[in-house]
This record gives sequence, structure tokens and C-alpha cells, in this order.
Amino acid sequence: MTVIGFIGLGIMGRPMAANLLRAGYSVVGYSRSEAPVVELLGLGGRAATSVADASSVADVVITMLPDSGDVEDVALGDGGVIASAQAGSIYVDMSTIRPDASRRVAEAGQRLGVRVLDAPVSGGEVGAREGSLSIMVGGGRHDFDDVKPVLDAMGSTVIYVGPAGAGQTVKAANQLMVAGIIEAVAEAIVLLEACGIDIESASRVFQGGLAGNEILTRKGGSMVARQFDPGFRVNLHHKDLGIVTEVARQAGVTIPLGAMMAQLMGALRAQGDGNLDHTAVLRLIERLSGRSN
Repeated sequence: MTVIGFIGLGIMGRPMAANLLRAGYSVVGYSRSEAPVVELLGLGGRAATSVADASSVADVVITMLPDSGDVEDVALGDGGVIASAQAGSIYVDMSTIRPDASRRVAEAGQRLGVRVLDAPVSGGEVGAREGSLSIMVGGGRHDFDDVKPVLDAMGSTVIYVGPAGAGQTVKAANQLMVAGIIEAVAEAIVLLEACGIDIESASRVFQGGLAGNEILTRKGGSMVARQFDPGFRVNLHHKDLGIVTEVARQAGVTIPLGAMMAQLMGALRAQGDGNLDHTAVLRLIERLSGRSN
């Protein structure tokens, strides 16, 4: 049985680890918070007392952490994944971080015989629960082939996209598009409501044409109802858009919409909405339109 060390049992990590257990893998979990580890134990997993404890017994180590600094600390620090993992094991970072940070981790792994992949995900909490995440993977092609059955237990779309850092670059582009689509849906809803148009009827029209999109399908109803329980928090999308703008700067590419969305998401966060779902950008559009309650 493949043993998986899973580090980071937050909103996304908990259901992802649960799906690995359901698929028959042995999961050893570590988190700074006790509650998710207890939950994992209840599902048949095992508890680790440290990052090193989870990494040293695993064939595959997975991290799902908030930001680049967190990953570098856990991967490269004393008692971290790279120092503790078995030679020949595979380390898959599924966090969303800067591509250059992923490349540094991969280089450190190469020096110590740990095979490193960057494999960020898209699909939010719902995708994590359903095992339907889209997973974009950078690193060695053979390493990807070896670990793909594990990734298949968490995602329905698992694609190799290139060398180390490529997964994070694709994720940056993904977050750019998601932010732009959310903004367009939010603006359309506010506009239609201001004009007295039935949103459900309009949505059926949109979904039958080029305006149809997954944001409208999955989150349009909750946006209209002003239900912004977090599936993916504003704070995290704000962080991701910072990565987008940095990647574009390094590549010498102009991204006017991305830059604007970074500003709008930052403004929403500054107004105290950082812990709401990223579709709460609708609230910002209402405020700018003088239509907030």
C-alpha cells in the first residue's frame, strides 16, 4: 500500500486527504491545528507529530499550504520535507505559490534525491470534496507518470504541463481568467438587477451562448442570493493575483485586466471582506454603483 504523507489539512487539504483514504491509500496527516488531524483519524488515517514524521515514512509527500513562504519553510527548513523524505520518494506541492519558489524546491530535491512536482489545483472546496479538481503538474515527466494514480484520486482532470514551475505558471493564468470571469458575472448581475431584469431567465440565455461559463453555473445562484460562504477566500485570490502580476512582470507581458483585478480584489480585502468567497467582488461593484445596502 502506498503511504502518503499529507501536510496541510485546511479547507482544501482535508477533503483531498479524505479522498485518498477512500481510494485505498494509507494517509499520514500533519497539521498545525489539532481538529483536522482528529477528523483524519476518524476516517482511518494516521497522525504525524511533525513534518519530518509525516515525510520520513511516506512514499509520496503532499503539501497543501497557503503561500510561497509557507511551502519554502516546510519544504526546505530544518526537519522539512526535502531533508526528511526518503531518497527516491516523490514530493508533490499542491499549494498555489510563485513559480520561482517551486523551482527552488525542485532544485533542492534534486540534490538530495527527492523527486519534486508542483501540482496546484483549481476547483475550490467543492472540487476538493467531490474529487473533481483540475490539477496542473510541473516537473519530471516520469515522476508525473509514477504519481498520477495518486493525483487521479483527487482530481478528474490531471494534466502534465511542463518542467518545474510550469504547473504554477498555468495556475497563475488560471487565476487570471477566473478573476476576470467573476468580475464580468458580478457586473452583469448588478446591471440586470438595476434594470429590473429577471436574473434566472437571463442566466439561461447566457448559458446557451458564448457568455456561458462555470462561474455562472456553479456560483451564479449564490451571488444573486448574496451568499458568500467561502469556497475560495478573497484573501487567497488576492495572493494569487499578486503572483499573476509578478509572473507577467518577469515575462514582460502586459495584463491590463489582471492588474485591475488585483486592485479590485485588494480593495475588497481592505474593506473587510477578505474571508468571504471571492465572488463577493459583487459587493464591491454594488458599493461602487451606490447600490449597497
